Amino acid sequence: MFKLEPRAAPSRLLSVGSPLLALAITVLVGIALFIALGKDPLTGLQMFFVEPLRGAYALSELSIKATPLILIALGLSVCFRANLWNIGAEGQFIMGAIFAGGVAMRATPETGHWIIVAILLAGVLGGMFWAALVAVLRDRFNASEILVSLMLVYVAEMVLSYLVYGPWKDPAGYNFPQTITFLEAARVPKLFAGFRINIGVFIALAAVVGFTLFVFRTYAGYQLQVGGLAPAAARYGGFSSRKALWTALLLSGGMAGLAGGLDAVGPQGQLTPYVPLGYGFAAIIVAFVGRLHPVGIVFSAVLMSMFYIGGELAQSRLGLPKALTGVFQGMLLFTLLACDTFIHQRLRWVART
Repeated sequence: MFKLEPRAAPSRLLSVGSPLLALAITVLVGIALFIALGKDPLTGLQMFFVEPLRGAYALSELSIKATPLILIALGLSVCFRANLWNIGAEGQFIMGAIFAGGVAMRATPETGHWIIVAILLAGVLGGMFWAALVAVLRDRFNASEILVSLMLVYVAEMVLSYLVYGPWKDPAGYNFPQTITFLEAARVPKLFAGFRINIGVFIALAAVVGFTLFVFRTYAGYQLQVGGLAPAAARYGGFSSRKALWTALLLSGGMAGLAGGLDAVGPQGQLTPYVPLGYGFAAIIVAFVGRLHPVGIVFSAVLMSMFYIGGELAQSRLGLPKALTGVFQGMLLFTLLACDTFIHQRLRWVART
């Protein structure tokens, strides 16, 4: 029978190239899928890998989807490096949107654009508050952060539904479950007229630089990494596991909340029951495909955004189900995990005794 055993020296080249190999396998599986669905595979691949990059408008839409993915994945990468599994970034994204939307609704026609700062800070606080619940339960009761963070996603969705169906419902909205449309002063400024791209792109790029410096150039980032890779060594070195827990989860929640705030006062322009877009879950794939490195996360977020847009185009132009987006995302993660398994381990034949 075959048995997996660790390799003595895994190939560094293959480790770096593993995401590219996983993408290549995903493309091959996609071709087979398009053929099975009776569609031209070249046309199908064009929807996913060409159309999202064709023209200024397409790139603008790509940035709208890539920005929240980058922000959330940056926070998750810190958690994963610290060996903390925050699976509930979607809930923190929703709470960030709720907190930000609550401030945005207080804007008046006389309010200046300074309120954008308060709105985004409220989004950060909303995400941190929701992540703090996970940290408290893990810290005080040793509750699994996987289960707690995931279950809190559904609680956040219920809070959002209560608000948009209840006290925050727009009285002039024809009974639709939505808040008022935020005033222009409370909307994230756009970079170009006629396009939805906004200053969130610069915020995301600044966050990439900041997280790169934090993870690789600060003592706190070093503590988090050591705590995740070698908990015993971290304890011996006097590093506080409790501090690492709170730092990682609050950072992760804050970034997810910031993404939610940007989305609420950016492309959405109001709160509706459809604020949950799956970015919090997709960002988990983005973080791992990007190798938990801030720069790698940028490229993987762009790729994941192409999957989102490609799925929408395939639905409208080819009549394919929207679930195709999830198929591509899941296949990319599955093939990446498979590639990593065989890069770091090998199959060995062991004779039955």
